[in-house]
Amino acid sequence: MNMLARIFQGRTSGTLQTQRQPGRAQVRNDARGFVYELDRWARVDRFLILGSEGGTYYATEKRLTQENAVNLVAAIREDGKRVVARVVALSEGGRAPRVQPAIFALAACAGFGDEETRRYALTEGLRRVCRTGSHLLTFCSYIEQFRGWGRGLRKGLRGWYEAKPVRELAYQVLKYQNREGFTHRDVFRLAHPLAADAERAALYAWIVKGDVPGDEHAALALLRAHATAKAAADADALTCAEIVRTSGLPREALPSAWLKEPRVWEALLPTLPMTALIRNLATLTRVGVLTPKGEYTDSIVARITDREALRKARIHPIAVLAALTTYKAGRGARGTGQWTPVSAVVDALDAAFALAFENVEPTGARTLIGLDVSGSMSCGAIAGVPGLTPRVGAAAMALTAVRTEKDVHVMAFSEGFVPFAIGKDESVASVVERTEALPFMGTDCALPMLYAIEKRLAVDLFIVFTDSETWAGTVHADEALRRYREQSGIPAKLVVVGMTSNGFTIADPNDAGMLDVVGFDTAAPALIADFARMA
Repeated sequence: MNMLARIFQGRTSGTLQTQRQPGRAQVRNDARGFVYELDRWARVDRFLILGSEGGTYYATEKRLTQENAVNLVAAIREDGKRVVARVVALSEGGRAPRVQPAIFALAACAGFGDEETRRYALTEGLRRVCRTGSHLLTFCSYIEQFRGWGRGLRKGLRGWYEAKPVRELAYQVLKYQNREGFTHRDVFRLAHPLAADAERAALYAWIVKGDVPGDEHAALALLRAHATAKAAADADALTCAEIVRTSGLPREALPSAWLKEPRVWEALLPTLPMTALIRNLATLTRVGVLTPKGEYTDSIVARITDREALRKARIHPIAVLAALTTYKAGRGARGTGQWTPVSAVVDALDAAFALAFENVEPTGARTLIGLDVSGSMSCGAIAGVPGLTPRVGAAAMALTAVRTEKDVHVMAFSEGFVPFAIGKDESVASVVERTEALPFMGTDCALPMLYAIEKRLAVDLFIVFTDSETWAGTVHADEALRRYREQSGIPAKLVVVGMTSNGFTIADPNDAGMLDVVGFDTAAPALIADFARMA
């Protein structure tokens, strides 16, 4: 018999995880174990941050999306303005890996909310969440699921176009011409924005009819440059690069043949946004711009590791982790492109992963991190990133705590212990690689606390990364925490980091010493630190 099982053998305080604890409002999870149901608003947060792509081990993507949509609609009907405010806060704070769930939620608010909620969603919400032309077209593709093109929607969309300065709007409609089957021309035919001056009228004519504006419209020079680039699609590399360098055209507005030319990418670099830079590191390496001792390598590495630049660009750790795992592999998940990774770039992405989280001072708490590496954590994709399973993401996220805290211990568990120490100097790539090789088994989320009891460890803070699909233990996780407190005399706390957007948690909502946070929320490290410091 497992030594940890003996600790609770014969104790009336222990309840099998497949049974409900007496007197506690628990629900059955998808693995048939009993846990706590996440409250409506916490589940909204999980959906906005983690999304539902890929589903989970127990729930298909369709089912998980439906469950989250039902919960979202219930929240909108309870307090729609609160949902809009939450969507805006998470989006503007850069706390979610992808903006699509936030845009979906905003569209739902504009469809299912009361009049005040709809107005808020179509004014403040639309302006602050749909910051780019791509976001706006995505919103238009979602909104038709929830409502028709009534007066309020048309007014909101008109306001989006009319509020942007002409030069900025020209950049947005040129860079993002088509998304999710919608074009700006489609939106104009439905919303009918009004031009307040000749320059804006010329821009609108380009959107609707493709008319290239004349030289008298200085703010629309980018559109004229785009016409020049199209006419010179077969030009030599030097000419193409010079057009890019002098015009400032974005990558998306260039003929596709140009993007095979190193000189064109060199011309793009000074104005290439941070997100685009990180996404195109493989291409830059494949075409020969990024090499071990190349002219541009040092400057690119410096940009990737610029904390302030990462913050301003709202670069999420997921984006960095996805870029790191793909770039280091030397080949894409889709397609046949291959490249030889540059070690300096791999190291820079490793550093950028930590920098993309909010800077958090060490708590000083004696911390034990428990990583759920069971079979259910091996399925699904965080924020739709191929290969980024919940357990890979959990291990990578745990590394940030290892690097931050002075007194921290890491253990992995499933239905038993899995050795998985993480060193402070270990790279993200190494942690991810080791995680992917772990075996798949059942789940017992009580093991971190039982481990601390057995080893007589002094722990102030337990952090458990899990999907809460626990079922294999002889005692519940919250019971194990209470037992640890009794035996050690330490008022230990438990933070549960939810790695999927299901509706479950092992944290007892009635215990002030337990907290549930969302995995890969960029605010999570600060939330955990504040919770650990609370008396």
